[in-house]
Amino acid sequence: MSAMAAFFAAAQGAFVVFSVFHFFVQKREAVYTDILIQNGTVVNHTGHEKADVLISGGRIKAVGKSLAAADAKVIDAMGCFVFPGMIDTHTHFDLDTGSAVTADDFITGTKAALLGGTTTVLDFATQERDGSLKDALRTWHEKAQGSSCNYGFHMAIARWDAETEAELPDMTAAGVTSYKLYMVYDALKVDDGAIYAALRAAKKEGALIGVHCENWDVLLRRIGEVQASGITGPEGHPLSRPAAVEAEAVARLMRIAELAEAPVSVVHLSTGEGLLEARRARERGQKVFLESCPQYLLLTDEAYKAEDGEKYVMSPPLRKAEDQAALWEALAGGEIDFIGTDHCSFTMAQKREFRSDFKKIPNGGAGVQHRLQLLYTYGVETGRITPEQLTELLSHGAARHFGMDDRGVIAPGMAADLVVYDPLPESVITDTNTAHNTDNSPFAGLALKGEVKHVILNGEHAVENGRLILSGSGRYVHRTASGCCK
Repeated sequence: MSAMAAFFAAAQGAFVVFSVFHFFVQKREAVYTDILIQNGTVVNHTGHEKADVLISGGRIKAVGKSLAAADAKVIDAMGCFVFPGMIDTHTHFDLDTGSAVTADDFITGTKAALLGGTTTVLDFATQERDGSLKDALRTWHEKAQGSSCNYGFHMAIARWDAETEAELPDMTAAGVTSYKLYMVYDALKVDDGAIYAALRAAKKEGALIGVHCENWDVLLRRIGEVQASGITGPEGHPLSRPAAVEAEAVARLMRIAELAEAPVSVVHLSTGEGLLEARRARERGQKVFLESCPQYLLLTDEAYKAEDGEKYVMSPPLRKAEDQAALWEALAGGEIDFIGTDHCSFTMAQKREFRSDFKKIPNGGAGVQHRLQLLYTYGVETGRITPEQLTELLSHGAARHFGMDDRGVIAPGMAADLVVYDPLPESVITDTNTAHNTDNSPFAGLALKGEVKHVILNGEHAVENGRLILSGSGRYVHRTASGCCK
């Protein structure tokens, strides 16, 4: 191919990506009113201070004492924390598993997220085995239309070959700088060689790959053994996927990444044994990033013995108290980089249909609305983590690692995504007092301290006194290279 022909071929590919991206950008024009948040305690990952925050034109204009602005809308945050907008690194909205479709799509899921203080979600645009990354990105942009909070996508790669690798630069141009690979599920699993090759290719793009770590072949054998023993209900789920199933896969991934000389992330880490394998890799000098979820910090596998045990079927499964303790210790020590929810909601009817065959119960649970409250209540209030660490785990860490350079910090010039959190109100989660579109919560029965009082999204007042007043105004977040790869 001549140099001129190559230029036009590259330009044509870039135009296709631009056209797809441009077509799906939200068309709504923001209506900006200056907003002044007064009297609150501003919390960044580096510290906190009593300060006001002035917002103008969708950006933070000033942070300081006794700020004033004519005609600004004033929000009194006396006695409240002011956090940067929260970023959920792991959601599954409008997901069709082949046997069930999630109860939450982007419309319902992002409303629940926003009410919980999450201003940006990173969902998974999933490639079909016979499809392209561009096809997947186009499909997920369609799904995300009408979102009430901002959104971006990890690309979930189901087929690694030369064609998929050739698409990575186009994904970078479209603002996608992270990927997910699965060691599990017939429709998604890739082999170890593909993981190695993908890690090397992603590193060249400044992109981070996260991996679902479980040994698929072993757990399939264990499912058969557990069911053959006569255990077919929800209590069999954790027996089929014990901690070693995750730990072995984490250890294997660490060595693959070492050989690829690439950074890597473990998604929804759930066990102390998996944590130890990641620590070993870090001690060797590897760049390893870890995500966990509230369910692995707050719930145990005893839940599977409950009358509604099918509600808690998710993968990885809930673990033991010692795993919880190890993860909390890692949070306090700064070893976990971000907390997502793995929000993947199904109704009780969907789950009960297969109650007598745990391998068929739709995997997943709701969680996108209560992440901030849960981490505040059981982390900050108990003294396990500081408000600054909460900010790092739920906002700044995600922004830094996933290329959202103007988010995750409350400072002049940054995007005006903010949360005013009142630490005093008390409540209890039930199966029905939630905004997500399902009739159950795995966290039902847990007491909460504090509530999200106000949310500013892209400089607009979106949640006022706990009530959603602006919906459908979320924007696609066009991301740059991962902070771990720069």
